[in-house]
Amino acid sequence: MSDAEFVTPAHDALQLIAESVVDLVGFGVAAIRVVREEDAMLETVAVAGSDEALRRLIGTRVTVDSIVREIERADEWGMLMFVPSERFDGEAEEVSWVSDRQVAPGPDAWDPMDLLMAPLYDDGSQLLGVLFMDVPDNGRRPDEATRAVLNKYAAQAGRAVLTEVARRRLEEQVRLAAAARQIVRAVGSEMSVERIMEVCQPAIAHGLDVLGLWIQTFDEDGDGRGAIYSGADTEVRMPAEAVHIARRAAGLLWRVQEAVVVARGRRHPAVITDEQQTLIVEFLDTLGVSSILFVPLGAGQECLGNLVLTRGGPDVEWTAIETSTALDIAHDLGRALLNARNFEREHQLVSELRELDTYKSRLIATVAHELKNPLTSILGHVEMLDAASDVPARAQRSIAFIERGAVRMERVIEDMLTLASVGDPNNALDAAPVEMGHLVTDALDLVSLTATRKGLAMIYDPPNRPVIALGDASDLDRVCGNLIGNAVKYTPQGRAINVALERRGDDVILTVADEGLGISTSDQERLFEEFFRSTNPEAVAQPGTGLGLTIVHRIITRHAGRIEVESGLGKGTTFRVFLPAASSAT
Repeated sequence: MSDAEFVTPAHDALQLIAESVVDLVGFGVAAIRVVREEDAMLETVAVAGSDEALRRLIGTRVTVDSIVREIERADEWGMLMFVPSERFDGEAEEVSWVSDRQVAPGPDAWDPMDLLMAPLYDDGSQLLGVLFMDVPDNGRRPDEATRAVLNKYAAQAGRAVLTEVARRRLEEQVRLAAAARQIVRAVGSEMSVERIMEVCQPAIAHGLDVLGLWIQTFDEDGDGRGAIYSGADTEVRMPAEAVHIARRAAGLLWRVQEAVVVARGRRHPAVITDEQQTLIVEFLDTLGVSSILFVPLGAGQECLGNLVLTRGGPDVEWTAIETSTALDIAHDLGRALLNARNFEREHQLVSELRELDTYKSRLIATVAHELKNPLTSILGHVEMLDAASDVPARAQRSIAFIERGAVRMERVIEDMLTLASVGDPNNALDAAPVEMGHLVTDALDLVSLTATRKGLAMIYDPPNRPVIALGDASDLDRVCGNLIGNAVKYTPQGRAINVALERRGDDVILTVADEGLGISTSDQERLFEEFFRSTNPEAVAQPGTGLGLTIVHRIITRHAGRIEVESGLGKGTTFRVFLPAASSAT
């Protein structure tokens, strides 16, 4: 990191401590190193007392292990650790600065190879930094009084380093949290794994500073290898054994909510064996990466796959914050994957249902056509027999029965053909403006004779101006005729039927209300099913195919409308149809 990155209150305090050790305690050089979580290295962030030491030390890094080795052979002076030159093994220059000052005479003389430091720990005894002191002004190793003063500065340095490390961690958490939010926003609305990979890869790569990534998904039944999705420029081909290991490891890690780093010489013993570890390392070598962060993907209790993040370089490390953030991202990706899988499943189901619906419509149409031809022949011969003068009376009654049955069958066939037509998903609606007032008037005219014979009061107040819906005129004519015809059919003598037509906002509303038999609550739930007939004996006594309301419902659905029913046994029935109105510009 550059000097500018450390211009913080905590860094100012570290620099002041180093300067105080130089100015007030009497050392030629003081330096403070702070641990970097991203690579577990100690970086020099503050140097005081010597321009040459500043140039040589600032920004340099040493490993934590090298400091630990020096601590192990040091004399303990409170917080201070002193390694005399006699114990120098050639590594001291790696962890400190060696001056070219000559050794002063005397048994307590300071040797340039002497090492004096104060390791700085957090409350959990984790090494966070080191305070180094070198080149005492008096040329002597520090006496007890000097050590006491140095221990006080070491305590202050420990608090300042703790603050600096906490600041870095918070900064890292904020950065990674922003990256995670970006990923969540990016993938939340995606409905395919390919698109999820496409939009999340740049955010993850930037936020977590990774070389590459891939997602392995599992089959819904938990068997098979699922699929592997990588970036646009990367193709990942995993050996079958590696796929098996990844599946098993992901399931175990999802249960304990943990992500692990897999690299040469390090593994998670509860997840993979030594033999499997060797296989994985060989696989990493083929990819040209030194380590991977293996993260389980899932939602709820279900493990859906794994996210693998790769880094190159010999000293790659993954911080605890990065691992935790990757696991959070995996939760969000898991939910996105589950949504995508459900969407794909629903899309497939809709496609299958549409194909089934198409097949059913074609089957109905085919059967109806095959029945219609012989039926037409039957009705033709019945008509010929009716015209004959030498048909016995008994035979005439049979001919009448045949004719009534044939006519009824003809109605069923016509309804089946209509149902097949309006229910065929491949039969696109050719919508156009339709003046609904004319259709309602025509439907009322068709039933007027029957209504008059039954003494029904037909109440209809035509709208003052045209009410125009957007749809197919023939289909909407069937809707009007069927609803008004049913009202006349199922309303006892001497009662009333109310018909209303209006435009309300973007809807054309047709209301047909009768004072007829009514429909029970249980029957209303099945009212629009094919061939359903009421469980009310009075209604069943009326002739019908059981397809009329099904056709009405299919037509209204096809027109992007809806139908409402209000009814009760003995209380009459009200059907209310909502259809899209034609715009004024149509």
